[in-house]
Amino acid sequence: MGDKTHTHPGAAGRATAADHPASVRNVVLVGHSGSGKTTLVEALALTTGAVNRAGRVEDGGCVSDYDDMEHRQQRSVQLSLVPVEWDGIKINLLDTPGYADFVGELRAGLRAADAALFVVSASDGVDGATRMVWEECAAVGMPRAIVITHLEAARADFEEMTRTCAEAFGGDDPDAVLPLYLPLHGPPAPDGHAPVTGLVGLLSRKLFDYASGERVASEPGEAELPQLDEARSLLIEGIISESEDETLMERYLGGEQVDVKTLIEDLERAVARGVFFPVLAAAPAADGARQGLGTVELLELITRGFPTPLERTAPRVTTPEGAGRELRMCDPEESLVAEVVKTSSDPYVGRISMVRVFSGTLRADQTVHVSGHGMTDRGHEDHDVDERIGALSTPFGKQQRPVTHVIAGDLACVAKLTRAETGDTLSAKEDPLLMAPWEMPDPLLPLAIEAHSKPDEDKLSQGLARLVAEDPTMRLEHNQDTHQVVLWCLGEAHADVALERLRSRYGVRVDVVPHRVSLRETFGGRAAGRGRHVKQSGGHGQYAICEIEVEPLPGGSGIEFVDKVVGGAVPRQFIPSVEKGVRAQAAKGVAAGHPLIDVRVTLLDGKAHSVDSSDAAFQTAGALALREAAADAKIHLLEPVAEVSVLVGDDYVGAVMSDLSGRRGKVLGTEQTSGGRTLIRAEVPEIEIGRYAVDLRSLSHGTARFDRRYARHEPMPAQVADRLREEVRAAS
Repeated sequence: MGDKTHTHPGAAGRATAADHPASVRNVVLVGHSGSGKTTLVEALALTTGAVNRAGRVEDGGCVSDYDDMEHRQQRSVQLSLVPVEWDGIKINLLDTPGYADFVGELRAGLRAADAALFVVSASDGVDGATRMVWEECAAVGMPRAIVITHLEAARADFEEMTRTCAEAFGGDDPDAVLPLYLPLHGPPAPDGHAPVTGLVGLLSRKLFDYASGERVASEPGEAELPQLDEARSLLIEGIISESEDETLMERYLGGEQVDVKTLIEDLERAVARGVFFPVLAAAPAADGARQGLGTVELLELITRGFPTPLERTAPRVTTPEGAGRELRMCDPEESLVAEVVKTSSDPYVGRISMVRVFSGTLRADQTVHVSGHGMTDRGHEDHDVDERIGALSTPFGKQQRPVTHVIAGDLACVAKLTRAETGDTLSAKEDPLLMAPWEMPDPLLPLAIEAHSKPDEDKLSQGLARLVAEDPTMRLEHNQDTHQVVLWCLGEAHADVALERLRSRYGVRVDVVPHRVSLRETFGGRAAGRGRHVKQSGGHGQYAICEIEVEPLPGGSGIEFVDKVVGGAVPRQFIPSVEKGVRAQAAKGVAAGHPLIDVRVTLLDGKAHSVDSSDAAFQTAGALALREAAADAKIHLLEPVAEVSVLVGDDYVGAVMSDLSGRRGKVLGTEQTSGGRTLIRAEVPEIEIGRYAVDLRSLSHGTARFDRRYARHEPMPAQVADRLREEVRAAS
């Protein structure tokens, strides 16, 4: 970042447990799918000497995207931790998936990290989803830097991409997004594109050539000086404008020369405070090379400019009962507070929990308290249990390297915590604590599944329980109305990964079936019915007759039962039996097998026998009477309607509103929000938005999000109801 020159890799070998929070940096890599995050992680691992050649550890595996599923998907689908060392600093690199379906893994990485590297492809630019993550980081003041990759692309232009980043990320202060280095181009190739072979440091005024495969420092030539000086002046002004020394700008504008050491110190403080966002360039090492372009400069920024865990504002901590608790966060001597940021399963080791220690020290073989609260709506139970910590390790590709302890500020993996789930808090057994959970998006794509065979059915429940324990962005539902098992996911790719994990990790094969919404039935007008249940088969018989009238009620009324029997035609002790039979039949439905709602059932008359009448007989008669009334009446199908709120960029408002109308939706209103977005509120039948999570992403290019909640049931249009009945008949 300054004038420091490295001509060799940093601390080579295996990452170990840190000794002090000040010697740790936790960095999450953010960017759209294909931007080069994983390649960058592997390039940094090579430069630090952690791997023997690009992306490979000693056993030949990749340090990131090492899972077999990621090889089949050909993209990252989970959060990966790659610890490396540079100049005595342990750097925990958190590689996140770029695809929107795996935003839960991204949120976990943001929770575990203290700073973010936004990786932007020079050939693809900045997408809307990346801008949204930038705004999330800005809202919490997370320090950020930008790394431009794919400079080898034919149309790659570093200067133009830097301007794009300033517009996308700079907000009201685009001068806070400026490059620290300019690319140095080699001789043009036959296609006219000049490859980037080195960098020119704007503050150090040094040239760093990577053409030989290692970083070689020299002085810039006369040809580079004009461009260098112009960009250097802009950078200096940008640094000074964010300086905590308010007199520095005055002195600079007055002609005073600010020494490089002061500028570097101010730059480092501005980056750590999250008010200045440097732009760097990076590229993987060529075959046989030991250092990729820009990797040394990036490591310098991470170790010298990014904050230590000591500088992070920790999440709120309470007792499991909710009482507030004050702790000296990031103190290794304090009471233990750690959080499970990711849960995975290994076929040989079992469950592995990646944890971030916020306070105290986590040691192997100690007993800790595991608290999990607030996720009951997604199939997670509240729990407070004590568990024994198994082996502690730091991951590196498929390897798990054992450590004896993990101090505050560091990350590691814990084996065989059988009850701990993603988002749970680990604390001292004698001092149980709970961290405020982080926000996760609601899974809104339903996946209805059935066991493929009887052996699969026996294992399905346990497999699904493990799946949702690992991934808090999944929700498991056992729908009592449709009798379906529904796994709610974030998108199609998320669903595909869930099914693959069920099959490969837990040996459970499932079939995907059409998802059904919870329909209801109601009467379209008044109707009368007579239930007659008379049987004689020797001994006591069965005798019950009842006459009822059914009339529709306003939505939300449920089932109302009224007794208008006079003269004791139906003995008082059997009137509750009639009501019980009516309600039981209403729950089963009277036309298409959907529960009956919003009707008043009035018992008018009936007959009983002194010997043969019974509770069971009048229950049966009540059910028969309701069925007969339904046979002579028009029965309406009622469909659930959801209140939908869509937050979308202004450019897509028209398209989204038109799409909602095409789904039989009623737009209730719009509201302008910050950041050039509009909130659209609408009511839409649930049967029309089963795949809305997928369709909205396509419609808005991944920039919109929505939420939904049940509003009510209302009559389904006749043509839609007829079509649905035809589909049911065809399927049966």
